Amino acid sequence: MTKSDNNPTSGAGARSKLRYHFLNNIGKVLDSNELREVAGISEWARRVRELRNEEGLNILTHNDRSDLKPGQYILNDNKPLPAFERGISKETRALVLDRNGFTCQMCGVAAGEVHPYDGGRKTRLHIGHIIDKSMGGSDEPSNLRAICSVCNEGASNLTLNRPEAIKLLVQVRRAQGKDQLDLLKWLIGKFPNQAKEFLKA
Repeated sequence: MTKSDNNPTSGAGARSKLRYHFLNNIGKVLDSNELREVAGISEWARRVRELRNEEGLNILTHNDRSDLKPGQYILNDNKPLPAFERGISKETRALVLDRNGFTCQMCGVAAGEVHPYDGGRKTRLHIGHIIDKSMGGSDEPSNLRAICSVCNEGASNLTLNRPEAIKLLVQVRRAQGKDQLDLLKWLIGKFPNQAKEFLKA
């Protein structure tokens, strides 16, 4: 299912079209090509993030479930999650972009250059959170960085230095019991089959 002739949002904005499409495909895996077609704009992924972060739609990606591939999304259910209002001013955005030299802090590409992982478009920079707002991060400049559309979509974070297991375990051990249980719940949700295998062992 892609665009529908019966879609009442046919004259609406990209965000409304995506919202309608997700709500009519709850539990179905949607890929980036389909969502780009539905939205009708190149910045569709930004609208998906707005649906998740600002409206609280429970949209999952490969970061949330191991059976999803990069570029795949699924609206798990219609139960709303905590939503966060957009709170980054134009002045703060300008400050962060200037501080970061108008360069993506994940892959190093500069604004306006043709992106090495997506030769079909020039690089466009956004403002991203270092610690996500859902994890308690703030909109203070110290928690913000310039990030390109490709890295922001999570499709090509090839240059990320990912934390090693031993460092993660140190942080988990220091966390409160409630936070450890929240992490366990998230891990079981992302790796349900592996969790069953561990329990059998």
